[in-house]
Amino acid sequence: MSNRYLVIHMTDPSGTDVPREEDQRMLEGWLADGEAKGMLQSGAPTAPADQAKSVVVRDGRALITDGPFPEFTEWFAGYDIITAESIDDVAGLMTKHPTAIAGRVYVLPLVKLPWDEE
Repeated sequence: MSNRYLVIHMTDPSGTDVPREEDQRMLEGWLADGEAKGMLQSGAPTAPADQAKSVVVRDGRALITDGPFPEFTEWFAGYDIITAESIDDVAGLMTKHPTAIAGRVYVLPLVKLPWDEE
């Protein structure tokens, strides 16, 4: 049975810069590998922090604020939805993605909501 995973790409100041041509070469190789294995479902890069919003509802009142978020030292660079037999399979695929060098990658299993399991 295949499982679905959310992969979050983060910037990370401790990462190593990847020159643009190398970044593109690595990304195209990663895409080809993931597509050949049938693992990639969807994904996209995200806009920088100054184009983001934060949404919070407290005591029935919505508080919507603009980014950037000065407390963040990392920022979301993109996401992918990946299908695989195991989280280790996804982690292995992500070692070939340029974000693993330039930033940080989080792999999160997607699960059903409690009421969807009943």
